[in-house]
Amino acid sequence: MKRRVALRLYAALTTAALAAATGVVVSMPSASAATGGATGYATQNGGTTGGAGGQTVRATTGTAIHQALCGRASSSTPIIIEVEGTINHANTAKVSGDSCNTAAGVIELKQISNVTIVGVGGGAVFDQLGIHIRQSSNIIIQNVTVKNVKKSGSPTSNGGDAIGMESDVRNVWVDHASLEASGGESEGFDGLFDMKDNTQYVTLSYSTLRNSGRGGLIGSSETELSNGFVTFHHNLYENLDSRTPLLRGGIAHIYNNYYVKLNESGINSRAGARAKVDNNYFKDSKDVLGTFYTDAAGYWQVSGNTFDNVTWSAPGSENNPAGPDPKSNTTVSIPYVYSLDAASCVPGIVARTAGANKGLKVSDGNCSTQTPTPDPTDPTPDPTDPTPDPTDPAGTNLSIGAGSDGTSKADGTSYGNVRDGDLGTYWSPAGATGSVSVKWASATAVSSVNIREASGSAGSIGSWRVLNGDTGAVLTSGSGAGAITIPKTSLRKITFEITGSTGTPKIAEFETYAG
Repeated sequence: MKRRVALRLYAALTTAALAAATGVVVSMPSASAATGGATGYATQNGGTTGGAGGQTVRATTGTAIHQALCGRASSSTPIIIEVEGTINHANTAKVSGDSCNTAAGVIELKQISNVTIVGVGGGAVFDQLGIHIRQSSNIIIQNVTVKNVKKSGSPTSNGGDAIGMESDVRNVWVDHASLEASGGESEGFDGLFDMKDNTQYVTLSYSTLRNSGRGGLIGSSETELSNGFVTFHHNLYENLDSRTPLLRGGIAHIYNNYYVKLNESGINSRAGARAKVDNNYFKDSKDVLGTFYTDAAGYWQVSGNTFDNVTWSAPGSENNPAGPDPKSNTTVSIPYVYSLDAASCVPGIVARTAGANKGLKVSDGNCSTQTPTPDPTDPTPDPTDPTPDPTDPAGTNLSIGAGSDGTSKADGTSYGNVRDGDLGTYWSPAGATGSVSVKWASATAVSSVNIREASGSAGSIGSWRVLNGDTGAVLTSGSGAGAITIPKTSLRKITFEITGSTGTPKIAEFETYAG
C-alpha cells in the first residue's frame, strides 16, 4: 500500500547583506530557491531543516561560501547560501573566524550546523573540488554538481570524494545533486558519496551518481560500525563499478532507484548491515545485491524490484550474491512515511527528476512529477502545496535506453543527448530545420511524446511534425515544444521533425510514452 510523504517546504524568511573582504558575497533581496522538505532518515533525530529561517546570501566562489560561514554570529546561526557559477581550486581559499573552520581547496563544513547550500540561477558546479562535512549537523546540499574530485594526481581535494561525511555527523540531506567522476581509483578518483566515523541520519534523494569506480560507502572498515540510518531514493546510478552503496553495519533504506551498468557489484551489505531494498529497477548490470569481497555477512529485505538483464556470479567464500532469485533474509522497520512508485516506472520518473538543474521536481508517488512550491510566509506550509505538473506524461519514458539518429546536427551536439535523461545536454539541427528520431530493436507502442527544450532556448521550436519512422506517415503536427498526443502506434522508430523555428532550436529530451 502506498504511503504519502508529507513534503515540508522551507524558504528564507529574512535577507541580509553579508560583507566579504573578497567582495563576492552579494546580499539578496529575497530567497530565490526553495529547499523543499527532507525525506527519509534525514527527517528523524529532530529532522533536517538546514538554514531555514536564516539569512540568505549569494556566493559565486568557494572563498565566498567560506566567508558566509565565517561571517555568522555563531557556528550554529542558520544561513542559506545560494551558489551560482563554477567553484574551483583557484577561487576557494581558507577563511578564518569564530563561527567556521575552513580550508583551502575544499568546501569545508566543519564543526558547524544549520546550513543550506543550494545551486541557483545558471547552476552551481564544484569542479574538481569536494564538499567535506565533519563534526557537523543539520546540513542541506541541494541542486549542485560536483565532478572529477581526485585523491591522487593534481589537483586533489577531499580525499577524492565528491561529498564526504565523517566524525560525528548528524542529519544531512543531499538532494537533486549530480555527482560524477571520470574513472576509478587508478585514475585518481575515490567515492562519490561516502559516510564514515559515526555518521547517521542521512538522505540522498533525486541525485545522479555516474562514471566512477565507487559509488559510495557507509563505514570505512569491517570494525567501523557506528554509521547508519541512511535513505537512498529516486537516484540514478550509472556506469559504476561497485559500492551503490557499500554498507558496513547499520541500516539503509534503498527504494525507487534506477541502476544501470553496474559493472562489478552493486548494493554490498556487509558486517551485519541490514538493507531494505524496495521497488528499484536494475538494468544491464552484474551482482546488484549481496555480500561481496568479504566473509562478514550482511542482510537484506527485498520487495518489488525489477531485474532487467542482470547477471549473477556463483557463491564463494567471500562472495554471496542475493540472486538469481533474491529473497529476504532479514526484516527492517522503517520509522517514517514514504511512498513507492512502481518499479516499472522508475527509469522514467528518475530521468525526469534526478540530478541538478531539473527544477527540483519530485515524484508524487504515482509515477508522475510535481514541483514543490514554497509559501514564503510559512516555513512549514500545508503538505498539499505541491501541485502536479500537468504537462508531464505519466509512465516510463521509453526513450531511456533506446537508440537514436537524425538529420545533420550542429557541431558539438549528439542524437543521444535527447534520450539520456539529462536536460543539460541537447541535440540541435545544423540549420533552422531538421529531425531527430528515437528507435527500438522491436516494435514499441507509443501514444505520446514530450519535447523538452534546453535551457535558454525555450520558444525556439516553431512548427513540427511527428512521423512514424517505419513508414513515413505523419502521426500529428503542430507548433511549440511540450507534451504531444498521437494515435497509439506500434513502431520501431518515431521521428520529431522541426519544419520551422526562430533562433536555434535545441532539444534536450525527446521523451516517448506508451500512454
